[in-house]
Amino acid sequence: MFVTKSIKPLGVAAGLAASLFAAAATAGEVEDYIAGRLAEAVPGLKVASVRESEAEGLYEVRSNNGETIYTTEDGQYLLTGDLLKVTASGIANVTEQGRAGQRLAAIEEYGSEGLITFPASGDEKAVINVFTDIDCPYCRKLHNEVPRLNDYGITVNYYAFPRSGPGTPSFKKYISVWCAEDQQAAMTAAKSGKPVESTSCDNPVLEQYRLGGRVGVTGTPAIVLEDGNMVRGYVPADNLAKGLGLL
Repeated sequence: MFVTKSIKPLGVAAGLAASLFAAAATAGEVEDYIAGRLAEAVPGLKVASVRESEAEGLYEVRSNNGETIYTTEDGQYLLTGDLLKVTASGIANVTEQGRAGQRLAAIEEYGSEGLITFPASGDEKAVINVFTDIDCPYCRKLHNEVPRLNDYGITVNYYAFPRSGPGTPSFKKYISVWCAEDQQAAMTAAKSGKPVESTSCDNPVLEQYRLGGRVGVTGTPAIVLEDGNMVRGYVPADNLAKGLGLL
């Protein structure tokens, strides 16, 4: 009787251990399975990463163009749109938080070389990275307020994002600005609608344009903050400074 009772728990424990081992092995393969199934089901989709999301039972799939979708473990059911979470302080956008991290990593990987920068006056208190189109009316409106932003201690870094794309007049105009001897003066002139001498040189305009696509820029101006969050569209200098905690 004593022996029988001892063997039974040992058998259950062994079975449980085997099940846990199998589950662990399977869990390690789920991400690859999902990536493969989606790539096969959606022609042209290039999966950058797959990981478990905060929501139990859902996996977060990121494509190489920055888009995020959610899928069940078997890759059969898909959800598009942002994943929201109810927190003690309100509704949090889990998907956007993830995008912010991706943007920040991409910006840091690119580095500061090749930017057209309008530095803060005096002590630098904040930095904003602006994807801009010289011919965009709201980009021009924002540029008119750059001196005020600088006075608030905000450095403005410009990244090229001519919305019309490579080979267009706006794209060539940005190249001329970047290749000018005085980039800041040329940028201000171009943003004011004044002609800029047409010139060309080795430049990062196309690379910056592609970077904008990777971080989710769909219109201009697009302002990427130091935490990776993006402000889409024109914001008055005073409001921007307030949002950054400088006023």
